[in-house]
Amino acid sequence: MIYLLVLTLMLLVEMDPVIEATVQDRRRPGAVAPGNILIGGLFPIHDGVENIGNLSGPQNPTCIGFSPTGLTQSLAMIHTVEKVNSSPLLRHLGVTLGYYIHDTCSDVTAALRGMEDFIKRHSECSSTSRASQNSQHMTAVIGAYSSEMSIAVARELNLELIPQISYASTADILSDKSRFPAFSRTVPSDVHQTSAMVKLLLANQWNWVGVVSTDGDYGRSAMDSFVSQALEVGICVAFREILPDSITNKQRLHATISQTITTIHTHSKVKVVVSFAKPEHMSRLFRGLVRNQEDQHVWVASDNWSTYEEVLSHEDLYHIGWVVGFSFKFRDVTPFEEYLLSLHLNSERNNSFLKELYSSFRDSHNISEANVSAITDQLIRSTPPGVVFSIEMAVNAIAQAVAKLCSHRNCRVPGAIEPWELLPILRNSTFQIEGDSYTFDENGDINLGYDITLWETAEGQLKTQNVVAEYHQLNRSLTITNLKLNITSRCSDSCEPGQFKKTTEGQHTCCYDCIDCAENQYTNYTDMDQCYTCDSNTEWADPGSSGCKLKTLEFFPWNDGFAVMLLSLAGIGVLVVGLVSFLFLWHRDSPVVKAAGGPLCQLILFSLVGSFMSAAFFVGKPTNAQCKVRQVLYGLSFTLCVSCILVKSLKILLAFHMKLLLQQVLRRLYKSYVVVCACVAVQGVICTCWLLLKSPHKTFTLYTKYILEECNEGSYVAFAVMLGYIALLALLCFIIAFQGRKLPEKYNEAKFITFGMLIYLIAWVIFIPIYISTDGKYLPAVEMVVILISNYGILSCHFLPKCYSIIFRKTYNTRDAFMKNIYEYSKKCTYTVGDIIQPEAQKYAEPSFYSITSLPYFTDPVAGTKPAMRPKLIPQNQTNSTQSHLEPSRKRALSI
Repeated sequence: MIYLLVLTLMLLVEMDPVIEATVQDRRRPGAVAPGNILIGGLFPIHDGVENIGNLSGPQNPTCIGFSPTGLTQSLAMIHTVEKVNSSPLLRHLGVTLGYYIHDTCSDVTAALRGMEDFIKRHSECSSTSRASQNSQHMTAVIGAYSSEMSIAVARELNLELIPQISYASTADILSDKSRFPAFSRTVPSDVHQTSAMVKLLLANQWNWVGVVSTDGDYGRSAMDSFVSQALEVGICVAFREILPDSITNKQRLHATISQTITTIHTHSKVKVVVSFAKPEHMSRLFRGLVRNQEDQHVWVASDNWSTYEEVLSHEDLYHIGWVVGFSFKFRDVTPFEEYLLSLHLNSERNNSFLKELYSSFRDSHNISEANVSAITDQLIRSTPPGVVFSIEMAVNAIAQAVAKLCSHRNCRVPGAIEPWELLPILRNSTFQIEGDSYTFDENGDINLGYDITLWETAEGQLKTQNVVAEYHQLNRSLTITNLKLNITSRCSDSCEPGQFKKTTEGQHTCCYDCIDCAENQYTNYTDMDQCYTCDSNTEWADPGSSGCKLKTLEFFPWNDGFAVMLLSLAGIGVLVVGLVSFLFLWHRDSPVVKAAGGPLCQLILFSLVGSFMSAAFFVGKPTNAQCKVRQVLYGLSFTLCVSCILVKSLKILLAFHMKLLLQQVLRRLYKSYVVVCACVAVQGVICTCWLLLKSPHKTFTLYTKYILEECNEGSYVAFAVMLGYIALLALLCFIIAFQGRKLPEKYNEAKFITFGMLIYLIAWVIFIPIYISTDGKYLPAVEMVVILISNYGILSCHFLPKCYSIIFRKTYNTRDAFMKNIYEYSKKCTYTVGDIIQPEAQKYAEPSFYSITSLPYFTDPVAGTKPAMRPKLIPQNQTNSTQSHLEPSRKRALSI
């Protein structure tokens, strides 16, 4: 057991370095150097991390997209630390600065993983041999580059009050010392940068601009600051495009870039675009613009990308336009460039970043002199002078604060200086660089102002350091030395009468679009802020009008072409009815007239006159009386017409129907004028109730350009009941007449009644949806058309064939012709067994033994309707022998 215990302890001791190595690998720095005082560094050596989904546990991020510019920034810190260590400032104290530099991979999560080294004070469960090493902690941190990353890191460093100095984070929120007490920076806040941008736009009279930024703390903060300051001085923002902060999601980034290009193309008047985006975003945006051959613009570049030459090639600058950049103040960076030229391959020893760079140029196992020269040239091209100077200021500020502390204590011992001890000295002291003094203000910022540069091409190279203006932060003034761009980017032209100035929500009122006034609104001067409204009761105006017009009063007028046509048809109908009535009166004793109904025909014709006349009340300027009369007149007139036709249908069915039982019932019910009066009385009750309870009346309907004067039917339920009652009578006529469609031709009123009622029903079935879906002054014309169709249908089916027979076929309008027709019809008919055969004659049930010698009931064309003889069933073999006996009976039955 003792042996096993000792073995287990030995295994744990052996595994402890492995475990710690695994933990250390997770946050292993990329560049290290020993020293009495350790400084941490956070630099974007890579452009992003590989997008990994569905993580099951913590994983080390995989960085992608090596950034020479980020490497140059880290080398600037290394170069400054080495220069400070060799200077008399720390050398006479025997103190050196060391560094731990981590790659943030342009990702907040990756940066926070690197922070584990910076906030670690003592390693638990560590051996005694490593205690002194692990107890040496970070005294200060330089970084990060982006504001979003600096905000996240600052919250972690606040736990131990470890001083943090950023060399490029400009978000205004970082100036709030209540939230970020340990944060400082060697660059101005975005408030000053956006203020300088606004002054530049005002100086060039550019008041119609767009804004592009990344979706992060820096981008949104800078954009909000710019927009708020721009609106105060009357500069309008036409659009705001926000690009995703990460570049790993290629699909989303591509979609957003395409949308931004479309937006820029859509806003053709915007010739100036202010950009707070990252360099990699601008590079993709510019490539898309060049492919789409966009118009030239002025691009106002923030310090985020104003010095990054790799964003744009010199060939593409012509297609893009002009780039006016805001960059940090800088000094001569020649010493740093010489340092880059003197980099030796041994520099890789403690710098994995350089190893990665050299590996891309390595031939087999060696690097040629040509590759070394290419590497150096690339690093020099990636050197942003303003950022290099900001890093130098950060390192010098820490070094001089350390020198003040170490002048009173022994700093050679690890842990001699606590971070919070360095913070007040760092914040309140003045440090010098080559004779110039610099001091952090109360917000922890060093405000030097900005250099404004204009990108240009020279000798086939893109140059970003051509200073054309300068912004002085102390007095907030702008000095322009050589910036003359002949380009106009104004918000809008003057608005003409009929238009008004409309500002986008959140923009200043002086920046506007010229919008046409809406309908019923107008402006009569230029550059009016709002439209006046016309009196909607009496006036109207087209969109974009400079004045109001009086509304016209509209109704279905007498002089309308459609009205003239319909009234002409109604007049022709009345004329035809008059002629038919005269013709029927002249031939009132003829068989055709008597067969058509005799006096009932005159009643039908009279009702048609009333129906035709009702159509005239649908035309002209409506009045209350006219609205009441037109529907009631038509309803009563056409009800009288259909009632008379119903009586005729019953009369025909009663005269020729072969079923004796039904015949007897119909004979009892048949009272022609009583039926007509009863039917009309019911319609009269309906119309009376309608008029008394909710009668039709004149009404006005207001439309945009006119006032429609029309009749309101009052109760559309009563209107529907009135029409439905007529339709019910018509349907009843149709059914009854359909039963007698095979009667003798000269007596066959049933066919004409069937067709007439069918035309009426179809017309009114079509009328309903058309009437419901139609509005305006032609609504009365719809009902007029249906009334005329109904009237002409009845007139054509009931009377015109009779008129034709009276005038052109006089030989058929005789008593003998009618008698012959009935006789021929009698010979063709046979009785169905069981219908009319008396029980005692069942033995003669076979149809072949019988022939019909007379009709049970018929309409005498002259004498009217008379009872006839009951049918005599004569055996066929006795037909000839009894012919002389049947002849007197037939004469008596058909006597005139």
